[in-house]
Amino acid sequence: MQKTRPAVGRMTLDDLPALARGCAILGTGGGGHVETGVLKAAKAIAEFGEVPVVPLADVPPDGLILPLSGIGAPTVGHEMLMSGEEPVLIRDEVERLFGRPVAAVMSSEIGGSNGVSPVAWAARLGLPLVDADGMGRAFPEVQMVAMYVAGRPVNVVVLADVQGNLTTIRPVDGLWAERIARAVCVACGASALMADYVLTGEEARGSVIEGTVSAALAIGAAVLNSAEPLNALREALDATVLINGKVIDVERRTGGGFVRGSLIIEGTGDDRGRLLRVEIQNENLIALEDGRLRASVPDLITVVDAQTADAISTESLRYGQRVAVLSWPCDPIWRTERGLATAGPRVFGYDIDYTPVEELTHVRP
Repeated sequence: MQKTRPAVGRMTLDDLPALARGCAILGTGGGGHVETGVLKAAKAIAEFGEVPVVPLADVPPDGLILPLSGIGAPTVGHEMLMSGEEPVLIRDEVERLFGRPVAAVMSSEIGGSNGVSPVAWAARLGLPLVDADGMGRAFPEVQMVAMYVAGRPVNVVVLADVQGNLTTIRPVDGLWAERIARAVCVACGASALMADYVLTGEEARGSVIEGTVSAALAIGAAVLNSAEPLNALREALDATVLINGKVIDVERRTGGGFVRGSLIIEGTGDDRGRLLRVEIQNENLIALEDGRLRASVPDLITVVDAQTADAISTESLRYGQRVAVLSWPCDPIWRTERGLATAGPRVFGYDIDYTPVEELTHVRP
């Protein structure tokens, strides 16, 4: 797993570049553009002040944690920016439903803009940000969170869009939460802000992935401070480099609130003569070489610039880019039976059994 550092105490403007780089890496191609999240976070910090970052242990047992994330197609979210009032609408509705104030904000997914934007949302609400999230990466569907794997009831889902529409649903389980929330999101133009799995501090213990804000910062700092960014990133993640090469084909389409497609990378240098195919649904899902599995969800697969080690989101992939593809192990909760039933390769329609990436490291066609 990636190396971590202690919680930062307060999120400042100076922390945002490292946070953004780390979240982009953990986004595995999805979670939205970090550039958009950085702009929102910087503006919010300048207007409302720095954001306290607290470990889960500091949240009172009965304190409400508000998990927030953008839902929809990343391509749309990058072009149709939120107004900034969405977190206020959601916070007010949650406090009305639960009859008490929200104590802290938490990212539902640490990957991409959904890892950076909670800084803005927490600043806007004047609340601390919990050093934790629901995924340890990015996933495309609502039920693909540790809270669902841990068996927590979804209780309520609240969505707000840029027009000011507020939708509250009470799904019977996480799968219905995905179906209904996705339909609402599509009606909102394929982009909305969402709160789901509202938890108390006590309920969150053992149901979320802790230390992920600190982990994102550490990953980003490792790249920023290195003369050899790709090697620094590989070491920080303890990752396998699946291929170094050039993007020679990208197929991408947006529909149903998702970006779907694939890319093909032709190896260069020591990897000349090899082809790697990566399948996408918002995030990078599986990597195949000559029909053989090299890595798959729930392990993380990230495409980065070969020189700078900056993550390249699925919507930013272009022909001719020089890239490296890295993969590394997911949080242990995703390797449980329920975790794999929630976000393993078969969930996404692939007739493939999950094999941990570290067991595939030396498996080459």
